[in-house]
Amino acid sequence: MKTSDFDYELPPELIAQTPLERRDASRLMTLNEATGEVGHRHFYELPSLLRPGDCLVLNDSRVLPARLIGHRESGGAAEILLLTDKGDKSWECLVRPGRKLREGARVSFGDGALTARITQVLPDGNRLVKFEYEGIFLEVLERLGKMPLPPYIKEELQDRERYQTVYSKEVGSAAAPTAGLHFTKELLREVQNMGVKVCYVTLHVGLGTFRPVAEENLEEHDMHSEYCSISRETAETINETKRNGGRVICVGTTSCRTVESWAGEDGAMKESSGWTNIYIYPGYRFKVMDALVTNFHLPQSTLIMLVSALAGREHVLAAYKEAVKERYRFFSFGDAMFIS
Repeated sequence: MKTSDFDYELPPELIAQTPLERRDASRLMTLNEATGEVGHRHFYELPSLLRPGDCLVLNDSRVLPARLIGHRESGGAAEILLLTDKGDKSWECLVRPGRKLREGARVSFGDGALTARITQVLPDGNRLVKFEYEGIFLEVLERLGKMPLPPYIKEELQDRERYQTVYSKEVGSAAAPTAGLHFTKELLREVQNMGVKVCYVTLHVGLGTFRPVAEENLEEHDMHSEYCSISRETAETINETKRNGGRVICVGTTSCRTVESWAGEDGAMKESSGWTNIYIYPGYRFKVMDALVTNFHLPQSTLIMLVSALAGREHVLAAYKEAVKERYRFFSFGDAMFIS
């Protein structure tokens, strides 16, 4: 199967630049994975698509305000984007301008409360950066950092909590698990009150999620790794749901990748944590997930391949064509789809 098989035409004006005023006011396309039948609703109608005994699996990762804009010691602006915590105040980072930020270069942020020194240029062009600060790093970032919005969003975010889910808790993502952005606390209470279980996993989303598949043969793609974990309580909830005939409904491709990474061949879950580079594309046999709440994804991305593994490439591309025709909003701040 070729990467180009997952391409589609998207008018640029359909890429959502800002979130809607109400999180759950977004549109919700339904897609029957067996027949390809499409329906049109709003996200606040999601409870009507759920059944008592189902289980919603949500990713509680919280986005790090990881984009730092400062000045080089030698003069001129600089930008550092945190990727991975390496311990001892060192992070793997993306930097701009790369030609100016070589080993030994120093950058100051804000009032000088945070400084950075490039300690190593890594083989892939990223940098190892050592930070100096007083106090707690997360508190410094909350004051000085900006949200690392995807490159296709050009608008400045007015309220950065709108790039966090209402249930976000575990700080560590470089991008939001965007399917969860549609939920309100009231909507979560509503589904729980109707007998749907809600449980949480953690997958810290990396910037690799936006990296296009460069290889024409999609099987040759080198999937990025992300850290994820599943608690004993969540594992037991999923196992109980399966035993009782309920559906495991993942909210977002990150929740899907977490449960599928740690499931046994028989679909049984247990408490687990570690790095995953699971790559899900058509032909994959899902061990746990029965249905998926997701956003509309970039052409030729690993994410559109994942949803095609669930519903079939033809059904997914036909649904996307319908979404374009009906002027749905696409990508991070866009509308949602429920595949069942």
